[in-house]
Amino acid sequence: MSWFARRSANERGSSGRAMDDAAGDLAAPLALLRTLDEAVPSYQDRVDRGDLIYPACKRTASDVDGSLRRIWEHTRIEAMRYLIMVPRREVELLIDPARQPEMLDGFLRKPPHEDTVVDFTGVPIDDVVIAGVAGLNWLNHCAVLAGVDRDKFWGTHRNFRKIVVVAQRWWALEGSQARCYQMLAQQEKPPLMLYLIWLEYTQLAKQIATAATFKRDLADRTSEPKAAQAALTETMARLDRALDPDDLPG
Repeated sequence: MSWFARRSANERGSSGRAMDDAAGDLAAPLALLRTLDEAVPSYQDRVDRGDLIYPACKRTASDVDGSLRRIWEHTRIEAMRYLIMVPRREVELLIDPARQPEMLDGFLRKPPHEDTVVDFTGVPIDDVVIAGVAGLNWLNHCAVLAGVDRDKFWGTHRNFRKIVVVAQRWWALEGSQARCYQMLAQQEKPPLMLYLIWLEYTQLAKQIATAATFKRDLADRTSEPKAAQAALTETMARLDRALDPDDLPG
């Protein structure tokens, strides 16, 4: 079910109605949620049909969507799918500035779990937390499969909780909601829960895709060490500049 085809504004209460009124200001995070609403089931359908190797980090260069860009993109989708699975998906918890302190407090109160197969509670805040943590667990699992350096992926939960604490302090400052809308108008990303999750998953998925593709590409070019080194140098330069899979070719 879509994030947007579930409840009327009256059912969502005053916060939901206020968010509807501010929909123009929240266009960017709303667009991201709509994209996920389409991308996650579409990706899952391709996996279920056997069109794609799953998880993405196990693909070879000759597999469909086996490029670094696609592995990065699809690994992030695999982690984000947990948010789409939440049964009572209150979009306000993820993007409404008025509800961010509540959401961040709820995240910090609930201890992390270690599951990638989850049971939801029916309590919206708790279920968003469960989904967010499950996505981190999935990325930890993929990091092991891809052979990511443990030092680069150690303390995933602790690091994300530190990010949430910083965001919590940001929202506690006077005028934070006005600053949020100003940042959105300038096409920046304020510390909305959706963006915290999205950006962290993006960075972690990048490390997974990098490890997965470099390991296999170097193995494929053992007879051409100079060519392998040149290709590695070029790819690293592109990766250093890339903030999102769309920044890469292929």
